[in-house]
Amino acid sequence: MDSLVPNDPRVQHKYSTISDGITYHYMLAKPEGKVAATVVLLHGWPDLGMGWRFQVPNLLALNLQVVIPDMLGYGRTSSPFLPQEYSMKTTSSHIAHIIREVTTEPIILGGHDWGAFLAWRTAIYYPSLIRGVFTFCVPFFPPQPTVITLEQFVEQLPDFKYQLQLASPVAETVAGKSEATLKGFLSSMFGGVTSEGLPGFDLSTGVIGERLEGISSTPLMTSEILDYYVQEYSRNGLHGPMNWYRTMSINSEEELPLLQEMPGFKFQMPAMIVMAGEDPALRPALAEGQEIYFAAGLKKELIPGASHWVLTHFPGESNKYIEEFLKELLEI
Repeated sequence: MDSLVPNDPRVQHKYSTISDGITYHYMLAKPEGKVAATVVLLHGWPDLGMGWRFQVPNLLALNLQVVIPDMLGYGRTSSPFLPQEYSMKTTSSHIAHIIREVTTEPIILGGHDWGAFLAWRTAIYYPSLIRGVFTFCVPFFPPQPTVITLEQFVEQLPDFKYQLQLASPVAETVAGKSEATLKGFLSSMFGGVTSEGLPGFDLSTGVIGERLEGISSTPLMTSEILDYYVQEYSRNGLHGPMNWYRTMSINSEEELPLLQEMPGFKFQMPAMIVMAGEDPALRPALAEGQEIYFAAGLKKELIPGASHWVLTHFPGESNKYIEEFLKELLEI
């Protein structure tokens, strides 16, 4: 299946200066024909804009302009030290800035993992910029009625216990120790295992440091793509990407004012949630009952057998659902 590769001639590498010290890198892909609309794609952890590599050619074939940022802390985008810089409210404003820079028309926003969580928040804070939203693996989580810590969140949802390690200094230290451990970390996160078949990550522990140097490949990446990821993660290390897990109480406090609107809140733009059947943490059941938040309709899809990395694990099925959603939304 066609996909982007490093230095792909179909994309331009652009930079957007958000504020003092904050610059985003994004890939911009333009179709050969007249642009029907713009799609902005937000990746999650631990990924890059290149995580959407199987989706971009298909979107170009639909005459869509595609914008794929490296999220804050990742790749060639700025990587501030303080977790406060990574809050949903702050990063939503960054995405809004990029949207206004690339088009004067409302866009379609897509997200996976943390990028999906951010897509829902951006649609709350900046609804006039967005005509449709689709996410993979992450349904809409409404703002909390009180300030909640990560520890309290994990008590409610034990499948997310690994986030405690990611938020601590431990994971970034063991995974970022050398190029070999960094490569092992990235390989293990995308399904790579040791020669004995042991993973380098599990939900109850997080990163298993002593196994990383024994993992050097992943079934979900070519060696060229894996080398690209190692190169991009070597620019700023892992502190920035891990900061996303240090924002639970920051986000819940910043979102308290949203609660005044939440009792009857509904998204006014069409939306789609695609869940992965074999995602061990973000189980498909999390999407049950989501319809109450969507005034313009919600499409819900499930890809059985798909891991969390559904965009690269099942790219054909992922593209099919995206295309169906966009054709209905844009009437193309």
